Amino acid sequence: MKIFPESLTPVESYHLMISAIVPRPIALISTVSSSGILNAAPFSFFQGITSNPPLLMVSIGKRKGRPKDTLQNIMDIKEFVVNLVPEALLDKMVKTSRDFEEDVSEFEEAGLTPGDSEKVKPPRILESPVNLECKLVEILQIGRQLQSLVVGEVVCYHIQDDLLTERNTIDPLKLRPVGRLGGRNYCVVQEVLERP
Repeated sequence: MKIFPESLTPVESYHLMISAIVPRPIALISTVSSSGILNAAPFSFFQGITSNPPLLMVSIGKRKGRPKDTLQNIMDIKEFVVNLVPEALLDKMVKTSRDFEEDVSEFEEAGLTPGDSEKVKPPRILESPVNLECKLVEILQIGRQLQSLVVGEVVCYHIQDDLLTERNTIDPLKLRPVGRLGGRNYCVVQEVLERP
């Protein structure tokens, strides 16, 4: 079967991409608004892009023609935290994806615990064993529907002690990270295939 992108509606294109590019890591991003309201929302168009300096990117769309709260907060405060999602955090992460009004804290709605960050204003999510404090580097407007490609620099890592290996890497079997598939589907890393 051949499918040409121009034959698809934007919604069809989205669903095809999210079911073909799998599994995707999930960035549960915590931010704070200029009025002090804590926000948390998941994004799976997310990836590391360089290691020196440590840069990552996340693509954030609009909601009802306006910037999502996460994006607005990043534009205002210029800081955010990427919290990785282990299996134990999956259900709370899904709750944060609902369309809440901007004056509602997803931390409260999903039962998340804010923790102090070292170098940025937004809090970490304590239920996440890996938190990446980030400062905004750049926001690029890309695509026909003007997605915002947010580039952030990691300025502090918080890693649960028992996840680190002797080589200073994170053990994926202990982390059990959740990956995003298409639709309502997710996966969990439960097996690692090693090759020399």
